[in-house]
Amino acid sequence: MDYYHWLEALHVIFVIMWMAGMLYLPRLYVYHATVKLGSGNDSLLQTMERRLLRYITNPAMLFSLGFGITLMVIREAYREGWFHVKALALFFMFAIHGLLAKHRKNFAMGLNKKTHVYFRILNEVVTVLIIIIVIMVIVKPFR
Repeated sequence: MDYYHWLEALHVIFVIMWMAGMLYLPRLYVYHATVKLGSGNDSLLQTMERRLLRYITNPAMLFSLGFGITLMVIREAYREGWFHVKALALFFMFAIHGLLAKHRKNFAMGLNKKTHVYFRILNEVVTVLIIIIVIMVIVKPFR
């Protein structure tokens, strides 16, 4: 299974890239929620958010998912309890990813109604999910 470690390495690389986007995007929204609509900062933040989501976060998520599913099947991880907890945490991570994409569109259309505090909390939820996922994968408390 020489290729297994390569798949694992690629999975980890893309997960790191995805999580970088998942942590940075809400941070950009924290700043964006405080700027005046139509200002130069509004335009700059919209560009940064769009590029981060389109060119880094979305592709990294897709590659993470592809490599993750491949590893899950090879290892038969779906038979173990820890994997079910990880899958549930991932479900919420995907939901937040979709929510972040929706918020980007709202900012682009000038329709954001959320405060900087909301985006700070969303950022912390992502952090908690990362912690749960890492513990499940490394410690495997439910075999």
